[in-house]
Amino acid sequence: MPRPPIQSVLETVVYVTDLERSDRFYRGILGLERIGREPGHSLFYRAGTSVFLLFEAGATSRPGGSLPPHGALGSIHTCFLVSEEDYEPWKRWLEASGVAIEHEARWRGGASFYFRDPDGNLLEIADRDMWPRQSGPPLDRPGADGDPGS
Repeated sequence: MPRPPIQSVLETVVYVTDLERSDRFYRGILGLERIGREPGHSLFYRAGTSVFLLFEAGATSRPGGSLPPHGALGSIHTCFLVSEEDYEPWKRWLEASGVAIEHEARWRGGASFYFRDPDGNLLEIADRDMWPRQSGPPLDRPGADGDPGS
């Protein structure tokens, strides 16, 4: 039986400890459109064609919910894509909003920078999709900075 294809990543989850504080950050500072919420449990945002979810870490790790228990410990990482023209304005906006830029990297003709949300999750903004469009030989790692876009 042939394996059916996967079309794309539909949603990404980041685990947080304070939904209201995180909502102020992701809506107020990052400007994500909130498309739903489950009080005391989760918030749902639209990010381009994807969905970005915030789950209350303790609420999703307990058995007996509508989904199997899940969660994560420590800092999670996700990367947002912006246009090349919006890359520098995003850095200025975040810094003006009191969000520290921790690191900036150059990747195969593109750039990205890293910052943290209120729970310490590592977020990244990139000015282009630097990943290959199809499978092929393994990527050469650019050095100590890690994978492109990570």
